Amino acid sequence: MAELFPILDAALASTTERSGGWLACRPGCHQCCVGVFAISQLDAEMLREALAMAEADVPDRIRGRAAASRARLSAEFPGDPSSGLLFTAPQHEEAFEEFANDEPCPVLDPATGTCDLYAARPVQCRTFGPPVRDEDDHLTVCELCFVDAPAEEVARCEMDQSWRPLEDELIAAAEQRSGLHGPTLIAFALSPNRRR
Repeated sequence: MAELFPILDAALASTTERSGGWLACRPGCHQCCVGVFAISQLDAEMLREALAMAEADVPDRIRGRAAASRARLSAEFPGDPSSGLLFTAPQHEEAFEEFANDEPCPVLDPATGTCDLYAARPVQCRTFGPPVRDEDDHLTVCELCFVDAPAEEVARCEMDQSWRPLEDELIAAAEQRSGLHGPTLIAFALSPNRRR
């Protein structure tokens, strides 16, 4: 990630500058931190490393929130809850669409509404808000951003995603290191018995 984050952060800085007041993202705005989302094994690895280096009582607080989240999510987990891997059966992708939409991220500090591991936040967290193309080539934005913006203004502020091939390479390497192939959730990535 050391080589990816600077490229990704430069792309984010560029789109943020072009977006100006259309972008609502700010510390304490955490609607996007409620509801689970899939993360890569690379993101999981970075979060575990950051958790291991966090200071004071931050690791214990995060581990406690992650354990509580896993307990709530395990019964209907759309995948294998023992490994934390999502989508291990064909019906899981459809089940994920309505899964745990009210579950707060265990890395979110509920008192401040900020991320306790912000520097190691997953790629999806870094790219949510500004205009980005999804896998179907649709331009998407956070529902709180670009409210009433003309389509051409949204398009003008689109985030450059030329870093995606590098991310794919790094994900493949992280999956090789962990032995886990496929996406997971933050709560399961931070499980103390997670294979590495």
